[in-house]
Amino acid sequence: MAAMKYSVIAPVSASVTADPEWIAEYAEHVEACGFESLSVVEHALVVSRYSSVYPYASSGRMELADDCVIPDPLDLLSFLAARTTRLGLATGVLVLPNHHPVVLAKRLATIDALSRGRLRICVGVGWMKEEVEACGAEFASRGRRADEQLDVVRALWADRSPEGVDHHGEFFSFEGGMSYPKPANGRSVPLHIGGHSLAAARRAGRRGDGLQPLGVAGDRLERLVSVMHEEAEGAGRDPSTLELTLGHQVSRITLGKAASLAARGASRLTLQPEPTGNLSRAKDELSACADRLGLA
Repeated sequence: MAAMKYSVIAPVSASVTADPEWIAEYAEHVEACGFESLSVVEHALVVSRYSSVYPYASSGRMELADDCVIPDPLDLLSFLAARTTRLGLATGVLVLPNHHPVVLAKRLATIDALSRGRLRICVGVGWMKEEVEACGAEFASRGRRADEQLDVVRALWADRSPEGVDHHGEFFSFEGGMSYPKPANGRSVPLHIGGHSLAAARRAGRRGDGLQPLGVAGDRLERLVSVMHEEAEGAGRDPSTLELTLGHQVSRITLGKAASLAARGASRLTLQPEPTGNLSRAKDELSACADRLGLA
């Protein structure tokens, strides 16, 4: 069995992730502790007094304040790529309807090429209707739009023909498209699917490189993983190549708990730190976690 990978979520709720000195030193410490990657979140826009229901809390409200400082995740990862050498750079999650896939393909491939293949993207369709619509997409059709977006991104990365790639879909259309640079491995940036629905599991099986279910455990988790594998087989893909990323807390994860989640199929744990703006305290929490997990 492959060793468990451990990712750390940047402490966005502390409103420090746009402080260049703070977040750079934090990322450098995440790398020094031996964690696999640092994951950053996205909200292009938070609409005050939103009426959408946040599906991961009983209150229906997200844990972030409406005026929380949330930098653009791809710009933030570009900045952190220059301050680290081995650390994986990830999103969790990128709100896919907020992005045009042609522009997104270019941005992702550029970060991946410049970081020498350290980028991993987890995308979702978004839950805040007001945000998605403010970015120009129809909320009701965002699932179909996401499928087409993933197809466009992958087609642009894969194509090396002198004629370029043509695409004529429901939402996007172009002919002779050529997008360079390509991802560092010459094929694709890993694209994982975030979400808690059967649609997310189906999308992961058909188009993703893995699934990152949010707020799901037990029988429901097993069902999502089963659906992902069934969809992969139906699409002629090898389900054993798809990763499962689950969540836990930095302060509470142990080797025993990690082993239990590995038995459920997890290959990576994304760890949530305490929401502190005190850098010394934040680094001490990471060091203690790395010691418990035996990381280098």
